[in-house]
Amino acid sequence: MAAGHVDHEKIGAAMTVKPPVPPFTRESAIQKIRGAEDAWNRQDPEQVALAYTEDSRWRNRDSFVQGREQIVEFLRSKWSKELDYHLVKELWATEGSRIAVRYCYESHDPSGQWWRSFGNEDWDFDENGLMHTRHSSINDVPIEESERVLRWESGQPRPEGHPGLTELGF
Repeated sequence: MAAGHVDHEKIGAAMTVKPPVPPFTRESAIQKIRGAEDAWNRQDPEQVALAYTEDSRWRNRDSFVQGREQIVEFLRSKWSKELDYHLVKELWATEGSRIAVRYCYESHDPSGQWWRSFGNEDWDFDENGLMHTRHSSINDVPIEESERVLRWESGQPRPEGHPGLTELGF
């Protein structure tokens, strides 16, 4: 697919229901979080966008995004600058249709500088399990490549058995 092209057919063919759906239990929230983590680690913007309502609203750092088409463009831009992206998410809290998540990812920029980015997200879902609101706050810390701890094949989900944030001391 050409750079900058959005596959409208793919992102418009939303699933009606994206389980698990609210109200979330601790277990179903963890399942939802791991599904999101796996999708983001695969770095397929059109596929990631399908987890959001067509009119989803985001605040990501200083960016404000609305709708699946803008989500796709945002993610394409993000992953063109955050290379060898590896993400781990963890449940912070859940109630009803809301999930609070903390996360960490490592990536390098095009110049080769590695970064460890720590963030918190607040998610709110519709009755079909699609996220309609996402607020994300992120801090970036420069690291050396030798300091990386999130190591697995790029573009793949975190392997079973790889430590989570708590186990890593994050």
